[in-house]
Amino acid sequence: MNFETSKNLGGVGAILIFVSVLLSYASVFSGVVSLVGLILVLIAFKGFADYYNEAGIFNNALYGVITVIVGGIVTVAIVFIAAVDFISELGLSFANVADWSTELAAINWTTVGFEIIGNFLTYILLALVVLFVFVLITAILLRKSLGLLSAKTGVGLFGTTGLLILIGAVLTIIAIGLILIWIATLILAIAFFSMKPQQSQSAMPAA
Repeated sequence: MNFETSKNLGGVGAILIFVSVLLSYASVFSGVVSLVGLILVLIAFKGFADYYNEAGIFNNALYGVITVIVGGIVTVAIVFIAAVDFISELGLSFANVADWSTELAAINWTTVGFEIIGNFLTYILLALVVLFVFVLITAILLRKSLGLLSAKTGVGLFGTTGLLILIGAVLTIIAIGLILIWIATLILAIAFFSMKPQQSQSAMPAA
């Protein structure tokens, strides 16, 4: 795959990821657009890894994506276990789901033990901590990938994107973190379209 193809795929992919957030009202369509964008960006990273003979450009990005997927699966698993345990403690059964509305209405929530609620909240807190750790690891890997690409291309915006993603990951506990990551995808698109073949390769990658 040649330079221009990788450049255009990366730029279009980053734009799709950026736009997918604006389409979040249509969750399924938004998810498809985001996935297509992510795949295009990864293909672009692979193309540039081959073009500049730097495997880390693609490998770090790929490991980052795999890490966040694993983190999502682990988080969902913890939440599922928490829900099952909580339902069981309330005396509900999956065998009579149709009767849950009646049974839930009959529960005196003021007498539900603090231990039951505490266990549930502990699971949820654990799920959030696990997700945060995986997101942070993903951000570190993506920054390494973008730092290498910045060094090879001389386009500083790649390094800026990596830094914003890392800061955003640290701040995911508040809304501003997600906003920073979203803005980073737009800057990533601009960075891709700013590339030129055989640009200066003297810049050092981001730490």
